[in-house]
Amino acid sequence: MVDRPEQTSGQDTRRGFLGGATDDRPTLAAMLVLGAVFLLALQDGLIKLVNPEVSLWQFQVLRSSMNLALLFLLSRVVWGTAPPRPKRFWAVALRSMLLVGAMILFFGGVPFLTLAEIAAGLYVFPLFASILAAVVLRERLGPRRIVAIAAGFAGTLLILKPGTESFALVGLMPVGAGLCYAAQILVTRRLCREESPVTLALGVAITFLAFGAGGLVVFALVDGGGLAAEWPYLFTGWHEPAPWVLAIVVVSSVLNLTANIGLAKAYQSAEASWLAPFDYSYMIFATFWGFVFWGDTPGALTLTGMAMIATAGAFVTWRERVAARSGQ
Repeated sequence: MVDRPEQTSGQDTRRGFLGGATDDRPTLAAMLVLGAVFLLALQDGLIKLVNPEVSLWQFQVLRSSMNLALLFLLSRVVWGTAPPRPKRFWAVALRSMLLVGAMILFFGGVPFLTLAEIAAGLYVFPLFASILAAVVLRERLGPRRIVAIAAGFAGTLLILKPGTESFALVGLMPVGAGLCYAAQILVTRRLCREESPVTLALGVAITFLAFGAGGLVVFALVDGGGLAAEWPYLFTGWHEPAPWVLAIVVVSSVLNLTANIGLAKAYQSAEASWLAPFDYSYMIFATFWGFVFWGDTPGALTLTGMAMIATAGAFVTWRERVAARSGQ
């Protein structure tokens, strides 16, 4: 029995999206990254808006549960199939754990930092990616890339202002998130290229749910004491959520799921060195939403540091592309 053309086309579209990537599509990947980081910046602004009302663990349980429900709904109703099983379970699990680490470090600093400061700390990740590629994959780092990496970290120091009264250790948390994020990019590209983006998103949702539930159990049994008073977002458990908080959780879930699937597909479809400059637009979007929600305007040092980080990261990724093309 021969399928009708429109049926075959629909099935091919589903396979193309649900399956892994076999060919690079850099233009599509760049568009996916731009759309995804715009949605993620908006989501992070919404999370900062509700963090006084919920704990990190509670928020992750609620959002991850919503993500799972949406994933299964999309898979069954829209794509007409169950989410594909992982081809490399351990690689998907490793990627998910790295994203959990990034999530805890990133959102742990949300109550104390502006969105621009958080974004600047996170977006040292291309510099970390180059260092990890050199250490783990034995890729060669030339002197120009080493200078660019040093300049990028100098930009981070301008933002964090160590040695001054305005410096706080919490400012290092987004930098740690950048390290975890860089590691997961390498894992996605090297080990999860053939995985379905839906499978990757499902792995992240399940892992986030497990860690969120674990945090709720821990803080239901253990009193956070002084830490709970100072850092309620990290060291408390369940809070009775208001209806408007639940509404923001639902919106955040849709934004998060859409962005994560888009980013997974993007990094499967093009080299990280090509996509990193587009990823930097997150800093612009985060600054925009920070101004919209709280009227935050970055100071001169913060803007200078952000420019140094973006310039250094763009140069590093450009040099990676040049080295890859020349076979160095």
